[in-house]
Amino acid sequence: MTLGEKIKEFRKKTGLSQEQLADKLSVSRQAITKWENDRGIPDITNLQCLANLFDVSIDSLINNSKNITTIVNKEDIEIDTYKITGKCRSKYDAVVKDKYQAAETIYPLIRRKKLNLAQEIVDFIVQPGVLHVADALNDMSAYYLVETHNKQLLVQVTKTYIKGKELNIKFHSKKCIIDGHVFKKATYTL
Repeated sequence: MTLGEKIKEFRKKTGLSQEQLADKLSVSRQAITKWENDRGIPDITNLQCLANLFDVSIDSLINNSKNITTIVNKEDIEIDTYKITGKCRSKYDAVVKDKYQAAETIYPLIRRKKLNLAQEIVDFIVQPGVLHVADALNDMSAYYLVETHNKQLLVQVTKTYIKGKELNIKFHSKKCIIDGHVFKKATYTL
């Protein structure tokens, strides 16, 4: 899928017209048309704005990855209102268990950033694992693989919201690379 096709698809999924998207980015409608028809590409500032608006990474916009996820739902929460019960080991577990009661299986996931070669070299020289620790401290979210009715959702839970994204690939094995992150299934299910 080309960048233009992705912009068009994400624009339609968010319910925006070309005119509305142009207004949000402070560009002309003609610029949006050019981007969607692959006759031009947005500059880096507009790519960042598009990624934020569509809640995807810049990588997922510009790469031809087939595992790009689409948002199914996002809901504000207050983590402190949830109680740890049953198989839940944390309040984050309790949130996802409550929001996806009809799920067939819920796998807690362990996330780490997939480093490119340059990052791996820097990580090795500085201190092995330091970039993973920095990334983990930057993103303190809990992640889950929720399986329901032939769909797999990647669910992110923070202290303030829960967000589910439908996966375009199947998470069959114990680990999977999604949007530049390696996700591994934990040893327990909810």
